Amino acid sequence: MGRDTIAELITSIRNAEMDRKRVVRITSTNITETIGKILFREGFIENIRKFREENKSFLVLTLRYRRNRSPRNFLKRISRPGLRIYAKAERIPRILGGMGIVILSTSRGIMTDREARLEGIGGEILCYIWKSF
Repeated sequence: MGRDTIAELITSIRNAEMDRKRVVRITSTNITETIGKILFREGFIENIRKFREENKSFLVLTLRYRRNRSPRNFLKRISRPGLRIYAKAERIPRILGGMGIVILSTSRGIMTDREARLEGIGGEILCYIWKSF
């Protein structure tokens, strides 16, 4: 049975935030690297680094914390190995009226909902991400 690396990434970030940890270390795959880069580009994490240790690659994500506030990124896994969820370009959901993002796996790679709508392509909905205010 394979591992669900996307669910592991989401759970690691969620657990680190609840424990007020600043750094999360996860195994590196092409999918987790791409999702990490999207999270960095969209401002949900502060930094992402890749390093190698004993023939294994890891990603180190630095979480973004605001002073005197608990940072609350909400991450929700949608499509999973047992139940795949797909959406056409017109049917991609908007999270909080565009304040959150949907990460999709499309025929042109992993991208956000905005990028998919601009290109007019749909795909598998991997996860929803939004911040609390």
